[in-house]
Amino acid sequence: MDLQGNLIKNPHAAYQYLRDAAPVQRIAGPTGEPAWLITRYDDVRSALADPRLSLDKTNATEDSYRGLSLPPALDANLLNMDPPDHTRIRELVSRAFTPRRVEALRAPIRRTADALLDALGTQGETDLIAAYAAPLPITVICDLLGIPEDHRKDFRAWTNELIAPDPSRPQAAKQTIGAMVAFFTELIAHKRQHPADDLLSDLITVRDTDGDRLSEDELTSLAFLILGAGYENTVQLIGNAVHALLSHPEHLVRLRKDPSKLPEAVEELARYEGPALLAIRRFPTQDVTIGDETIPAGGTVLLSLAAANRDPHRFPHPDQIDFDRDTTGHLALGHGIHYCLGAPLARAETEIALAALLERFGTLILAEPAPRWRASQRARGLLGLLVEYGVKPTT
Repeated sequence: MDLQGNLIKNPHAAYQYLRDAAPVQRIAGPTGEPAWLITRYDDVRSALADPRLSLDKTNATEDSYRGLSLPPALDANLLNMDPPDHTRIRELVSRAFTPRRVEALRAPIRRTADALLDALGTQGETDLIAAYAAPLPITVICDLLGIPEDHRKDFRAWTNELIAPDPSRPQAAKQTIGAMVAFFTELIAHKRQHPADDLLSDLITVRDTDGDRLSEDELTSLAFLILGAGYENTVQLIGNAVHALLSHPEHLVRLRKDPSKLPEAVEELARYEGPALLAIRRFPTQDVTIGDETIPAGGTVLLSLAAANRDPHRFPHPDQIDFDRDTTGHLALGHGIHYCLGAPLARAETEIALAALLERFGTLILAEPAPRWRASQRARGLLGLLVEYGVKPTT
């Protein structure tokens, strides 16, 4: 097996091979540096909660894969922090994503979903990622942060460039990062002069009244992370879920007949084809034994959420979609203290997006023979999803 190529082209087959043959495997990371890839559920879940595995890049050796290279204004975020800094920063924003706050957002999310579907008309053909799965979460997270609509247009291109950079354009990622720093710096300056009832204005108030709780780089990095993660994870959850349903129409029929199964369906579809292939890289602060392998301090550990979620020892018949299975403990949105902060919002958006889509269109079928997956070891997402749709079902 061409392991390195298949980790991008056919990741589930590559992960199945590794779970059986080499569940702790030394590989080249996404940018070529060495890393250890972990693929079995029990090992991945345990490692996600292991305090010896640090997210702080200062614990990495010079030759290890460290992830994206970002300037301080974007790098001081939760994905690079251990306690106590991680605890301090997470507490500042956790109130925005409580189940109660998310429940209050359900009505505006549904209004946004309906407006996007209105724009499609009663029948036709469209790229459902560009027309629906992408604009819904970017609208929701930008409204939450208070980002004006005319500042939202470049964001999908930026995230695509960072998650799946084009090898033929080596300067593009650097230019994108520069554009994002300028964008967030200007946005925060504007919000300081014109505060509003939104999360970013609240964080700026915290920064300006108590600098010990939030530095300027942490403020900018936090805005970058909330916007990026709040958008990227959800567009992939929605897009992957729709593709899975259209590829297995018997499950689509079941949800049409029994919409009450949507919450369970969202959990199972997240397990089956979640938004992240890998958790954020980690660095052992001491030699750590996982499985039969000892990983040295300072090495890079890559935890495959996708491989763990299809481990047959945890989820029987994992390559099948089963809305009745017990999905408790799936790792699509992480585990431990770094569990996805916006998970309740991502779940709600995906459930509402599917409900609105299935209620609106009686006809919904794939209009292309094969999906166009993003070429990335990190993220599992579609570049596009061409569908035929109509208000009335086909006869």
